[in-house]
Amino acid sequence: MTPVTKLKIVTFLTFVRFPLVILFFIGAIIHSKFNSPALFFAVFATLVISTLTDWFDGYYARKFKVVTRFGAHADPLMDKLFYLTTLPLLIYIAAKNAHQTHALILLIMTVLFLSRDQWVTFLRSIGSMYNVSGSANWSGKLRTGLNFPLVCAIYYYEEAPAHLRFFNMAALYTFEAVALLVNMITLYIYTRLYWPYILKSLQLNKS
Repeated sequence: MTPVTKLKIVTFLTFVRFPLVILFFIGAIIHSKFNSPALFFAVFATLVISTLTDWFDGYYARKFKVVTRFGAHADPLMDKLFYLTTLPLLIYIAAKNAHQTHALILLIMTVLFLSRDQWVTFLRSIGSMYNVSGSANWSGKLRTGLNFPLVCAIYYYEEAPAHLRFFNMAALYTFEAVALLVNMITLYIYTRLYWPYILKSLQLNKS
């Protein structure tokens, strides 16, 4: 394959995440109304495939050696759209299932996750003024690596047929607590990383 073809494959894997998660969103809403086991597994499979694209695009970008600045910014954008689509939906489903405590926890997670993403976007915009790479560091990759499977686990717990659930709410709460902790750790790490550039940007321009 030519480098251009390889780049197109990686770019496709990055951007296909959002249409897949939109299909999941639509399917999940329909399933919440009709509660079909067959539809559940089709919807869940769509969500899982959407999460896997995040791993595959990074893997093939490195394997094909087609890592670009565009990809470094496009991938976080797709992640944000993933959270914007899935997290509010999970709150709705938990509330519909009368899991009020879980819905409240998901609401807190949504606010903290999305606030963290907006703050990191702001930090990257400051860093770009000083030619700082916008690529995710190890903590950001760890966060995504935990949160995407977590979204799948939450949806599975809330909507899978009861006899097919292989973990309980206590295990899910533990997973969510770890994800929240990692979220706050990444917030600190990114802030520390970009803090010198925040300070530079606060300096008055000399006329």
